[in-house]
Formats: sequence, C-alpha cells, structure tokens
Amino acid sequence: MNEGLIPRRYAKALYEYAASLGKEERIYDMMKNLSGAFETMPQIRKALANPFVDAGDKKKVLATAAGAVEDDTVFANLLSLLDSNRRFDMAQGIALAYEDMYRSAKGIKIVKVQTASPLDPALEQRLKKIIAEHLHGDTMEYTASVNPDLIGGFTVQTGNERLDASVANELKQLRLNLISK
Repeated sequence: MNEGLIPRRYAKALYEYAASLGKEERIYDMMKNLSGAFETMPQIRKALANPFVDAGDKKKVLATAAGAVEDDTVFANLLSLLDSNRRFDMAQGIALAYEDMYRSAKGIKIVKVQTASPLDPALEQRLKKIIAEHLHGDTMEYTASVNPDLIGGFTVQTGNERLDASVANELKQLRLNLISK
C-alpha cells in the first residue's frame, strides 16, 4: 500500500537525511513499527485525518506508534515537517515507502512462509537455509505463520515469486485436471 508520489518523496528525503546521519536503520525500525501500528489499529488513520485533533496530539500518536524515544531527532524532524505541511494523513504511506527504499538499498527480501501446522525448529532452519540460497546473498526478513486451510505442506512467497507446495493446491490442481477432461 504505497500511496503515490507525495509519500515516496517524503520517504526519499527522509532516507537520504537519515543516511547522512547514519540513522537509516533506526528510522527503518521505527517505520516498521509505524506501519504495523496502522495495520493493527486502523483508528490511528482516523485520528490523523480528524481536523479537530491537535497537531501535538497527532505527533504523540505517531511517535508512540513508531516507538520513538527522546533522542530520535530525525523522526522528530519528520513529524515537524508533516505538521508544517499538514501531511499527517500521509504517515502510513511514507512509512511503507521508506521501508521499500531501505529494503531495496540494503538488498533485503521479505519472505513469508505459511504451513499447515507449526514447523519443527530443525526443519524451519533447513527451509530458511534453502530460501537463503535461492536469494543469492540477499538478506531476508522471514516471517512464518500457520494456515490450517493448506491441509498439509507449505507456501513460500518472496517478492513476486510464490512456491505453493500445499495439499490444498494439489487438490485444486487435481480438480482442475479432472474438470478439463
């Protein structure tokens, strides 16, 4: 959900500013916290868009959601810029665009694994190793979740690539083959 040109411009300026101060990784962590907060608490978006909520309160909401501490001056400067330009409502788009830029610059790939049941730790380590080899040296941000609808097996998604080795997919393919005959 990267929402257009304006959030990307803010994110680019933020990334360049943070990188010049050696703070790009800290801001990346804060942007992940912020985008996660938008996902889990949609009322944040409503509060930021509400003209009756004071700008100071909006700054506090965003700082809390991002996990900002007192010495996070780069983030504080971003909040001041958003305040002066009345762009608080674009905070989520800025966070997502910043994450994209940081990952692209650092060669980080998002890897999402779904399994029908929780993986044995040894098997999960083996799977991570296989995925890392496939990424040819890129770093990965790995997340795993359980989806009983898969019936058995797993799915792996990274970028535009998706490997579906689930029983549910096999049954679907079998059904399609039987229908086409």
